[in-house]
Formats: sequence, C-alpha cells, structure tokens
Amino acid sequence: MANYYDVDDVLAEEEILPVVFQQAADCFGLLDSSDDTNEVEAGAKAELPFWLARDLHVRGVVAVDVPPYFRKVSRTRKEIEADAAHVDLRGRCQYFYELGLKIAPLVGDKTIGPFLLVAFQTRYKEVLVRAHTVASAVAPKHLTLLTNEEAKLYEAGQLSTAAFKKWRMGGPRLQRAPVLGRKRKPIE
Repeated sequence: MANYYDVDDVLAEEEILPVVFQQAADCFGLLDSSDDTNEVEAGAKAELPFWLARDLHVRGVVAVDVPPYFRKVSRTRKEIEADAAHVDLRGRCQYFYELGLKIAPLVGDKTIGPFLLVAFQTRYKEVLVRAHTVASAVAPKHLTLLTNEEAKLYEAGQLSTAAFKKWRMGGPRLQRAPVLGRKRKPIE
C-alpha cells in the first residue's frame, strides 16, 4: 500500500509491470485494445500499473513477471557490474529502487534485494562526488541518468556544499534563533 501522503510513493506504484492472467476475468477487456469483448482469457499477457498488478496478484488473478531490468540475467545487471556510475537507470525506471523493493516480495526473487544494494552502494559515492565537485553547467547531463532517489541525494549534496561555502567565506558564525526574537504575551 502506498504512503498516502508521499507523492513519490504513489508515482512509484504507477510504474507498468508485465503480467500474465492465470484465469479468465470479466470486465478486464478494456486492457486489450485488440479485443472487442469485455473478457480476458487465461494466459493472456498485459501490462498493468504496479498497484493494480499487486492487488490482482494477491487475489490469484494474475502472475507478475519480473521487469527486464530486474531479471537475474539482464543487460542492466551486467552494466551495473561493469560500471554502475554511468548506467541510465532513469531511462529504465524512474523509481528503480522503490519499485525494486516493492516487487521483490511479490515475485519471490531473492536476488533483487542484493542487486539493488550493490547498485545503490556503487552509485552513491559517484552521486555525492559529482554533487560536491561538478559545475552546474555539466549537472543537467548527469541528472538525466539518476533515479528519483539519486536526484534527491544529488540535490542534498549540492545544498550542503553551497551552505559550507557560504559559511567558509565568512558568513556569520553564530546566528540568533528566530524563536528568541519573539516577545511573550503579557499575563492578564
């Protein structure tokens, strides 16, 4: 279930997953535009958003296929093993890590968790190094490769660098807290 107040969590659940219907289903005919009937036969393949695929999977209506970028033998895994920092994960899935964490228990693939951990660990250092050193003119090219989670990390790194430079250049060393400037209401 998505966190109701977290927009990123809701958007992560909108990612499309391949599914195979395990049994015939009425009122799902609209999913297959080539068919005029309002029924989907058992064995039919479709692509559904994660939130719908998860609910139908729990009810035993569909079997969720692992997306190509999470499969045990995939091009994405080979690229991450070779040079994780330069892999375009955003092009594969903008919410790569979030979706991976949600889909792993659903499909029962125990290799997705360690794969996500290795991918994040190897990319984490590179994201922060670039956030602290790369000029803002080069940043847009690099940001197109980052997932949503990594882009937030990159932004946080740039903000911390800017705050450090401001402090280093002789900004006020001590600042008065805004709360201290308020006056109390007189007691009546």
